[in-house]
Amino acid sequence: MAKCESNSVGSVAVEGIAGANAATRYFRLCTAFSGAAFRRRIYDTVSCGGSSRYRHRYKDQSMDDESRTGDLKEEKQRRNRKVANGRSEKLADLLNLVESVEMESEVETRKKEEALEELKRTVKDLQVEDLVKRKAAASNVRLMAKEDLVIRGTLALLGAIPPLVAMLDLEDEQSQIAALYALLNLGIGNNPNKAAIVKVGAIHKMLKLIKPESASNSSVTEAIIANFLGLSALDSNKLVIGSSGAIPFLVKSLQNKDHNISNQARQDVLRALFNLSIAASNVSIMLETDLIPFLLNSLGDMEVSERNLSILSNVVSTPEGRRAVSIVPDAFPILVDVLNWTDSPGCQEKASYVLMVMAHKLYGERQTMVEAGLVFASLELTLLGSALAQKRASRILEFLRYDKGKQISESFGGNHGAAVSAPIIGTSSSSNHNFDAQICMEESEEAMSVEKKAVKQLVQQSLQYNMRKIVKRANLPHDFVPSEHFKSLTASSTSKSLPF
Repeated sequence: MAKCESNSVGSVAVEGIAGANAATRYFRLCTAFSGAAFRRRIYDTVSCGGSSRYRHRYKDQSMDDESRTGDLKEEKQRRNRKVANGRSEKLADLLNLVESVEMESEVETRKKEEALEELKRTVKDLQVEDLVKRKAAASNVRLMAKEDLVIRGTLALLGAIPPLVAMLDLEDEQSQIAALYALLNLGIGNNPNKAAIVKVGAIHKMLKLIKPESASNSSVTEAIIANFLGLSALDSNKLVIGSSGAIPFLVKSLQNKDHNISNQARQDVLRALFNLSIAASNVSIMLETDLIPFLLNSLGDMEVSERNLSILSNVVSTPEGRRAVSIVPDAFPILVDVLNWTDSPGCQEKASYVLMVMAHKLYGERQTMVEAGLVFASLELTLLGSALAQKRASRILEFLRYDKGKQISESFGGNHGAAVSAPIIGTSSSSNHNFDAQICMEESEEAMSVEKKAVKQLVQQSLQYNMRKIVKRANLPHDFVPSEHFKSLTASSTSKSLPF
């Protein structure tokens, strides 16, 4: 039997025929690799233990695979348990969250119900006969409606406005003041409430509370002024308040310095008059008082000047308002002086607007404006004013320049027409015409020379002002004097860059 080795099949075949000669070895070698012999050799090799070795290997591998499979199953089970535990925890958290939200919503709902019940009790107390309870309820409405817009609307829907207006008929001043400020807070930021307050007749009841100066209470007066300010912000209320007689009361409160009202109340009066002056029909009522002279004469007070000019801006939007402003003594010099307030650009802009409208609409007053120094002030404003003030000043100069050119052309046309319609002697009429034309030309040249001098002076002032600013920025000595070359440059400047 052939020797069993673990070598290859070729080596087994060669060892099996080692004792034969060459030819026999060749034959035996070929025979050894025949099909039957090859199968037999493979069978012997496998039967000598090769299969058992591989069997143990495969068995170990199968055992390892089974153990790994078991480990994987256990790991999967652990993961499933963890996932299940995590899902259960998340589900528990969600359930707890839902329960907490429901509890919070229940608490909020309970609070809202309690607040609504409190509002209902307050409105009910406004209608009782007990004066103390009514006054306390009005004070409570004032506090609750002070900063909460929703409560203002809710109180109005519950019917708080009519009993508060009815409290104005009481004789007790403290109850009147509580009702006035409650109505004031109900109308803040709520236009339907403002309209409802006016609709139930609050304006006339407020005016009835006004007493002679000797017996008037400043607290009641200030509360009424504050209500007029708030109610006049609504456009539909402007005409009602203006026609009710509130404007004379406001003007009187503004003018009467002996009347003990605060500065805040005076500011409220000006703001209320501004709101009312937006309606053109109220301007005619204002002109029946002496409001316009008071506003112009108090322009020196910086606390009220800008509000005064705001009212005048609305007044000059009507023809009768412009005439009322123009007939006030020194009206144009006062307004022109405001154009020089470089530290108050708001006043400059509003004053330039008033003068621009007046120069555009009042043709007959343009010469008066020029004599008041409007041309020089407008030229300066085009250089040193704000953007809006510069634009309005340029418009003023355009109106005044057009009027001057029109006057010159009318002078030429009028003289020429007179010479043609009534000639006495041909040569003398033509000479008179030439003489008149020469006079007009000389006057126009003199006027233009004055304007050129004014423009030249303004340019020099502007350049020197800018030079001082540059020196200040450069931290140069204060006694720094510009060179002669700079002075020559400013002296040779022209007005070509100006919008005149």
